[in-house]
Amino acid sequence: MSDSSKPTLKGIPVVDTELRQSKYDPPDSPSSVGYTSPQRMQVADENDPLRLECGIDFFPINVEYETYGALSANKDNAILITHALSGDAHAAGWSDEADRTKRPWRSDRPGWWDSMIGPGKPFDTDRYFIICSNVMGSCYGTTGPASTDPKTGKPYGLSFPVVTVNDWVRVQERLVTRLGIEKLVTVCGGSLGGQQAIEWAILYPERVQSVIVLAATPHLMAQGVAFNYAGRHAITSDPNFNNGDYYGQNEPDKGLSVARMIGHITYLSDVSMTSKFGRRFQTSDSRGFNLDTEYQVESYLRHQGESFAKRFDSNAYLYITRAMDYYDASEHGDGDLIKALAPTLCDWMVVSFSSDWLYPPSGSEQLVRALTRTHKAVTYVALESPYGHDGFLLETERLMDIIPSFLSTLELRGKTKRSA
Repeated sequence: MSDSSKPTLKGIPVVDTELRQSKYDPPDSPSSVGYTSPQRMQVADENDPLRLECGIDFFPINVEYETYGALSANKDNAILITHALSGDAHAAGWSDEADRTKRPWRSDRPGWWDSMIGPGKPFDTDRYFIICSNVMGSCYGTTGPASTDPKTGKPYGLSFPVVTVNDWVRVQERLVTRLGIEKLVTVCGGSLGGQQAIEWAILYPERVQSVIVLAATPHLMAQGVAFNYAGRHAITSDPNFNNGDYYGQNEPDKGLSVARMIGHITYLSDVSMTSKFGRRFQTSDSRGFNLDTEYQVESYLRHQGESFAKRFDSNAYLYITRAMDYYDASEHGDGDLIKALAPTLCDWMVVSFSSDWLYPPSGSEQLVRALTRTHKAVTYVALESPYGHDGFLLETERLMDIIPSFLSTLELRGKTKRSA
């Protein structure tokens, strides 16, 4: 994306990392899905538990999800959107239950991908039925460590089983099946959501027509695992952690805040941070010769950490980042990615972002090469972007061209049909 009207830094436009918050469609806008409410569905019970990858038969599992648009009579227009680490089911529209669900941060902004979902948007709700569900182990409505264990009447805490991306996808499959949907038009996700899309293609080849993988790779690199460990260590080292049994007491907010700061650094790029903050001081033009928060970038990270600790659960962070570490698509092929992808039947679109160093383009290219070796239909888009890993959330204008084009190609090839 080039724009000669903008000042440049080393030839790259100066970036606005608050871009995602600058343009909201109000709920009465014709391009908004309006006010939305979360729904709940139990997908595992005593008579039908889910065998997790760790070997435990687990129940109950309740899933929070939202839907946008109308399911066609033939139930053939459904799309599943999968979220990243700190995301939730509220992908679009304005929450009408922010207070009741104790999620006040939803009151002043729409869902996390509102720019992409709605009438006339890339995921057009005049045409498609969009589903987004919260992953198991999170803290936004789907069963997780903060949920009540029916055996004890108390939150699970660290007695909650370790879950994986594979487990998440099998929970999603149960939800989709109970909604009466046999086949999805596409599964689309960014970051950890993109890995869920990969897993859908592998686990359920007959049930997905296509997948869209944004800023995601077949596995997390060692550096990413290291950052996740440092974040988890910050949480478990907080004096308030209490071995995960902190509910109803002082929570390990300082540890979670540090974990978020560490994670947030990995979402940005050197270019975006230099452009936004440089080495500028927060309140003066010179050094204060103290150890307070002096630099603008320090203040920014502190704000990100503190605000995150108000809306997320520390145990959930532990569980989700561990699932992030564990994921490796090649395990389906005994360590051979080509073998793992060979049974897939869907069309693929893979999008990488040049300055992403958490899920770097080299990993996306590895995925594309493996798909090409197995003669799969794959479209690869390598975007030059200064936004780092957050590009999949910030480069919406470019995705607005790329994604509809891909979906239209599927239709022209007879992979999908317009449904009433």
